[in-house]
Parts: sequence; C-alpha cells; structure tokens
Amino acid sequence: MHQLSQRNAVGLLILIAATVFATSMPMLAAQVVPLAIKGCDPVDYVHVGKPTPGLAEIEYEHDGLHYRFASPEYRELFRADPAHYAPQYGNFCAMVLTKGLLVTANPENWPIHDGKLFVFRSPPPAGPALFQKDLAENIAKANENRTLIAKH
Repeated sequence: MHQLSQRNAVGLLILIAATVFATSMPMLAAQVVPLAIKGCDPVDYVHVGKPTPGLAEIEYEHDGLHYRFASPEYRELFRADPAHYAPQYGNFCAMVLTKGLLVTANPENWPIHDGKLFVFRSPPPAGPALFQKDLAENIAKANENRTLIAKH
C-alpha cells in the first residue's frame, strides 16, 4: 500500500509539472513573436501618411509578426489585404537587404512605392534615396535576399 501511494505521489507531481508547463506554453509562444515595425500601425502609413503607434489591445499576427493598430477598423483593413499594408520586408531595412544583410529598420524612415510600404534603417535621404536611385534593381535584389528573413 505504501508503495502505491508513492507511485501516486510521483504521478501527481508529474501531472502537476506537465500542467504547469502546458499552461505556460501559450505565454512563451506569444513572447517569441516579434512586434512589427516597433508597434506602429501599418495602415496609418497609407491612410494618415505617417507612422503612428498602434494599441497593444488591437493586434493581429501576420507572417510571424504582431502588428498593432490604432483602431479595430484599421486592423480589419489590414486583415483583408495584408500585402497592401505590411512592410515589404517585415522589420528589416530594404536597402541593407539588397546587400544580403539583415538590419532592423526604423519605422520613422519610410516611403511608399506603387502602394507598397518600405522601411529603412537610415533616414531620408540616405536609405530611401539610395533605394529609389535604382528602384527596380534594388527591389529585385531585396526580393532575392528575402529568404534570409525566413532563416532569421
């Protein structure tokens, strides 16, 4: 009888540990997903013409990033057409990506080209101007190096 209760105690401890681990998993997963463009609302770039902070309570996950929005309406616009609103290379500088490197962009440094948002590490005129100098070639190079983002 004594041996059976020891087994029950060990089983109970394992069950408790498994429960604690399982209930903490969603929290860990939520912490691993990076915040997109430092929390700026991607829809505001198009509709307001500037980056503005989104709200933590209005988020949406897309392409491995948490996007924040200034309003539920903007979140719904993004959900309906993320390709139109999301920065082309996530959190990474478009110009640096043409060189095959990954550097986090500053969401304050951005232009929109052909309805697409690009973010850069350096402020205008450096990052955006260099990128625009040979826009088609730079977009092609950055797109070729897009696989680096998936490996990151």
